[in-house]
This record gives sequence, C-alpha cells and structure tokens, in this order.
Amino acid sequence: MADVVVIGTGSWGTTLALLLARKGTSVVLLARTEAEAGQLRQDAENKRFVPGHQFPARLNVDALGKNPLLEARIVLIAVPSPRLRENAKSIAPHLKRSAIVVSATKGLETETGKRMSQVLADELPLALRSGICALSGPNLAMEIAADMPSSTVVASQSEEAAKAIQGLLNTPRFRVYTSEDIVGVEFGGALKNIIAIGAGVCDGLSLGNNAKAAFLTRGLAEITRLSVAAGADPLTLSGLSGMGDLIATSYSGLSRNHYVGEQLAAGKSPRQIRGSMKNVAEGVETSAAAVKLAASMGVEMPIAQVTYEVLHKGLPLEQAIAGLLGRAPAPEQT
Repeated sequence: MADVVVIGTGSWGTTLALLLARKGTSVVLLARTEAEAGQLRQDAENKRFVPGHQFPARLNVDALGKNPLLEARIVLIAVPSPRLRENAKSIAPHLKRSAIVVSATKGLETETGKRMSQVLADELPLALRSGICALSGPNLAMEIAADMPSSTVVASQSEEAAKAIQGLLNTPRFRVYTSEDIVGVEFGGALKNIIAIGAGVCDGLSLGNNAKAAFLTRGLAEITRLSVAAGADPLTLSGLSGMGDLIATSYSGLSRNHYVGEQLAAGKSPRQIRGSMKNVAEGVETSAAAVKLAASMGVEMPIAQVTYEVLHKGLPLEQAIAGLLGRAPAPEQT
C-alpha cells in the first residue's frame, strides 16, 4: 500500500506526486473517476496538465473511493477550493486515525470565507484536526516538475505534523520550511492570487514597472491587513508564503491568475477567459470571499474590492484603475 495519497490530478497534485515518487516514496495519485485513472495509467504521464513528465515506478494511479486511503499515513489534497469540502467529506470515513492531512489548495471558501484548513477541520474526524497542515509558497508546478529549484512552507498547529511533512517533501531542489502560523500561510497563498490578476492587467496594458511595483506593494499591504486581523503574524506575509508567492505569481507566464489579468486587459470577459483555461484561477472566486470577509471584519481592501467588481460586476478596467489612483492621499502605513 502507498505511504502517501495525493488527491487531485491537476498540475499541482500531479507535480507533488511526481516529486514524492522521484524521491522514492510510494505514492498513489487519486483521480475522480476510474476512466480518468485508467487513462493516466495508460499514458504513464498527465498529458493534459503536466505533459512530458513520465510517472516513476513508485507512482500509481487509482480512482477516488478506492482503498489506498485506508492505509495511507499522509494525504495531500490538491483540488480547486470550491471542491475541497466535498472531497473532504468523501474521504473522511476512509482515513486512518493517525493520518496527517495536508491542504495544498490556495483559496478561500466563497460562501463562508473559511481557509482550507478550516474547511478540512469541519469535515474530518476529530482525531485528525490538530495535525492538519497547509502547504504554500512560490510553487509554480511546471517549474517544480522540471526539477527547478524552489522553496515552500508547511504550516500546522502541530509542530510534529509540520516536521513530518517537511521531511517527506524536502529534496535538494525543493527546500521546505515549517511554520506555526497556519493563518498567515494560508491567507498569503489565497489572497496573492487576487493581486496577481491585477499584476496581469498592469502587464497587459503596459502600465510600466513603477505602476506594477506600487500595485504589488499596496496589494501586499492589503493581504497583511486582513491576515493580521484574522490572527496572523505580520512577518509571515513578508516570507515565502506571502511576498515570495506574490512575486512568483505576479511575474510568471505560468501563472493562471496573471493570465486572467492579461486577458482582461486584452478585452476578454471573465466568462470567456475561464472557458479558455484548463486549470482554475483561484483568484477569481477568492476575490468574492475576501471582499465579504474584509467587510465583516472592518478591513479596508480597495484592490480586492475593485478586482471583485471587475470580475463579478462588470466594472470597466479604466474605471477600476481611475478609482484606485483617485483615492484620497494618505500615510503609507495605513
């Protein structure tokens, strides 16, 4: 049986499975259906999301609902945030009571504003909740699949659980740090996707480096405000899961959220953009959750607000940009 089960056959889930199997760990990648699992086994690679990377011998593929969960000591969940709760519900009855469950999903639940570890805590058995971990950082899947150097952070209330996942994932090319600040690590990973959409707009409209630098800096200020209001350590947001992830996602051509912003700048509608993508751009739905959460907590997030209005309310980009630039001057540290 597998030491580790990875749930989610998108680019990130597949990349994590590849990383583990290359390291010599026995891992099962769980697909949603037997038909999908069969195709992945036949191809011995994920041609849709991670093409050109053959599955190592220690990477096996099965369908969700099958028995690998019963024996796995570690379960990594890398599914889009809107589907995390249903996946957690489906696997909960089949988990060992000593298993460590890791969220590798960056987002907020739209209806509740909950972080992914909170969603897991809602659905998993009580015995597993204290060891829930969150994985986040500047982790563009295709670079990691290609064995390019990268770093990440695993956070948990349980130092023992975080260190176990650190040891599991750490390689000479993938450096893993630990953190006790699961709130800050998760908010950094989720909220940076909103800012990355605006960074894509900056590039798509050729607004220049000054504008993009200012936008990212003020975006990080917003991320930090909401995170700290929710109980995070502000220093976490200057680290890998905050600033680091923001930089990678806002500059890379591999970034889904940056792509959304570029396409908005090209005149495409949010519906057209999402229909053209194989992967989910988490920032689109996270913008709605963040705006709702910020309002409930009395936190000002003007960038998140206009991003939400562009994506969900039809606000023209020109008005969004003018609105941000036209705000009353204020001290920087506000």
